Amino acid sequence: MKKIIFSLFLLITTAISAQNTILSGIVKNNQNLPIEGVAISYLNHGTISNENGEYKLAVPSDIEISISFSHISFVTLHKKLTIPKNKTLIFSPVLNLKIEEIDEVTVKDSKKDAQGFVKINPSEAIKVPGANNGVENILMTLAGVNNNNELSTQYNVRGGNFDENLVYVNGIEVYRPFLVRSGQQEGLSFVNANLVQNINFSAGGFQAKYGDKISSVLDITYRTPKEFSTTLNASLLGGSATVEGTMFKNKLRVLVGLRYRNNSLFINSKDINTTYNPNFSDAQIFLSYLVNSKLKIDFLGNFSQNNYNYTPITRRTKFGTITNPLELIVYYDGQEKDKFRTLFGALKGSYIVNENLNLSLSTSTYQAIEEEYYDILASYNLGEVNNDFGSTDFGNVEFSEKIGSQLNHARNDIDALISNAELKATYKKNSHQFDAGIKYQYEDIIDRIKEWEVIDSLGFSVRPLHHLQNNQPYEPYTGDIVPFQSINAQNNVKINRLIWFAQYSNNAKWNSHKVWYNIGVRSHNWNVSTINNPTANKIIYSIRGQFAVKPDWEKDMLFRLSGGTYNQPPFYKELRNSDGNVVPSVEAQKSVQIVLGNDYSFNLWDRPFKLVSEIYYKNLTNVNTYSVDNVKIRYSADNNAKAFASGIDVRLNGEFVPGTESWVSIGFLKTEENKNNQGYISRPTDQLFKFGMLFQDYVPNIPNIKMYLNLVFNTGVPGGSPSYVDPYDYQNKLNSYKRADIGISYVFTDAKNQYQNGWLRNFKEFSVGFEIFNMFDVQNAITNTWVRDSYSKQFYGIPNYMTQRVLNIKMDVKF
Repeated sequence: MKKIIFSLFLLITTAISAQNTILSGIVKNNQNLPIEGVAISYLNHGTISNENGEYKLAVPSDIEISISFSHISFVTLHKKLTIPKNKTLIFSPVLNLKIEEIDEVTVKDSKKDAQGFVKINPSEAIKVPGANNGVENILMTLAGVNNNNELSTQYNVRGGNFDENLVYVNGIEVYRPFLVRSGQQEGLSFVNANLVQNINFSAGGFQAKYGDKISSVLDITYRTPKEFSTTLNASLLGGSATVEGTMFKNKLRVLVGLRYRNNSLFINSKDINTTYNPNFSDAQIFLSYLVNSKLKIDFLGNFSQNNYNYTPITRRTKFGTITNPLELIVYYDGQEKDKFRTLFGALKGSYIVNENLNLSLSTSTYQAIEEEYYDILASYNLGEVNNDFGSTDFGNVEFSEKIGSQLNHARNDIDALISNAELKATYKKNSHQFDAGIKYQYEDIIDRIKEWEVIDSLGFSVRPLHHLQNNQPYEPYTGDIVPFQSINAQNNVKINRLIWFAQYSNNAKWNSHKVWYNIGVRSHNWNVSTINNPTANKIIYSIRGQFAVKPDWEKDMLFRLSGGTYNQPPFYKELRNSDGNVVPSVEAQKSVQIVLGNDYSFNLWDRPFKLVSEIYYKNLTNVNTYSVDNVKIRYSADNNAKAFASGIDVRLNGEFVPGTESWVSIGFLKTEENKNNQGYISRPTDQLFKFGMLFQDYVPNIPNIKMYLNLVFNTGVPGGSPSYVDPYDYQNKLNSYKRADIGISYVFTDAKNQYQNGWLRNFKEFSVGFEIFNMFDVQNAITNTWVRDSYSKQFYGIPNYMTQRVLNIKMDVKF
């Protein structure tokens, strides 16, 4: 009997062993180090990896099975396998850290909220569709931030202009171009969104440690690489490449970004037939070297080259009313050739003296070499359009006549060199913090402006406004023929600046409530010298403070109050008047600002939301009035006005769709100025209402298909008038700006969805998609072209429309 039982047992175990095989291997992480304690399981069977990462598991053979590798600190890996009989398979997977778990852990740090900063996710800034994809594009969806030109990266904040915004990259201030007059000339923004780690934006009421501007602060930090990777982005608009990695045992970290852009896709969508060859390219490098545990040295370098070659051929623009439709027909001759070259280098050393004191010394040099050359002759006809709905020629021009021409000429050059050195110190003791800094800056600018416009009306040159009149035709005019508009100036300006600041910050408890506050002072001394004018030396002080309290309430709320004096000493462009001449005696524009804000965090549909509201008021004196033509600002350089700006900004952001962040922004603004006590009129940036929305979504059954919608509505701003008219005589507003951009992409793989085999295992991220800009094909106008009818002596303002609907295809890859 024992022999029979033993024989049956041997037969059964042999049969069972014949149906199983062995799966073994070593589980490792991204650093090729073994992982202990990984659970390897199949159905109800499993094992655990040892201290060397080794495991061994018996599994069925000749059938497809699913093996799971799970660990509390790593992303769970599921692998499907089929192992033949009598074979042992060695499979050694690599597990990724659970970096995505950060999204599920809520760490409440209200410091930035208390300081009035909006923190933006850099990855979202890259994905949001827009004619100028990047950091500035996502800012346009915020309340209080406006721009009616999708081809420009410049923006107005709460009634200010483009020149009133501070932009920092790694603590170094960067500058915008000098000669650019239209968005299609701009090309690339200085900030490379592919290199960014942190984005913080304040629309007003910022701290004393930031510079002397009166509108906003954009504080950008480039990331410090931790591993080697390469990112490639390609689209019909251009492409970019980013390479990052570490060297010398992680002491040296390198981040390199290359970009190329071509705006032909947008320009060809406008109502002007052109030959257009733009080349916008740049290269940036960020190096960070850790000398020892206390000393770190950083270097940031940038080189950009923008070539803008533009040859207009013809233009046809319909305007007028339904009962009297007209069409402007223009024939061009000539071309424009512009070059904008920028070089920038910054070196910074950071030293940890002890656990309380940090010091940093930085120096930077910025050089802009720009030239703007054009000779363009425009001969224009005015046509009557058939408005008979029953006619076969409905919408076509039935009759046109030549009403004049104009010749525009420019030879503008500028060479600007800006160098500075700055020492900063930060002392922390418990909850107390002291910040102080001193900065010296030298600016050397050589500028030549030579531009004129001649207007011809059926063979007769139109003289400038306010020109000497005569009794024609009885008394023929015998004077010189002069251009309708003319600027001819040469400037060589040197500016020395000495700036310092000191600020105290603290966070404490007020009973059971948490409070933050800071107070600081700034001083700015500047000296302007020119060849033909006496030297001007001026100094100004600013005092600023912030106070925020987070009550110990059941509801999650934060209240903040900030304000003070915000003064803006003149930069070179603000010293130059409308005739192109420099006025060294221009004073700093002064403002007293107050901002009252509230943050309310709550759950809706079991998902997190946040409502941010701010009320602000600015009282401005010594105002340097200006006019805006597209993106070109011309200052009066006389400080003879006062102004105010007030408004309300509201933004609701949260998970409208689970797992994604979207927001809706609404802003109301009123800003007016009073020049020479003539009365208050709207400023060029008086935009009554703003609506912006960033919305993210995905297909529930196919979550890899993602959608981004960028929607903006801005009411019209004063504009469209010729630059030479008195704004008190012309207060019409442009039409409202309406634009919707949508992007749809399929994500093959990303940080949350990695593959261990197949062709996708070689990619960290890979997605393809398309974008539709100006989805509803709305005609937005940024300026007017003014033509004169020689018969009726009437001027017509013909809208200069922005881009129409455009399709773009894109691909993003990261190795």
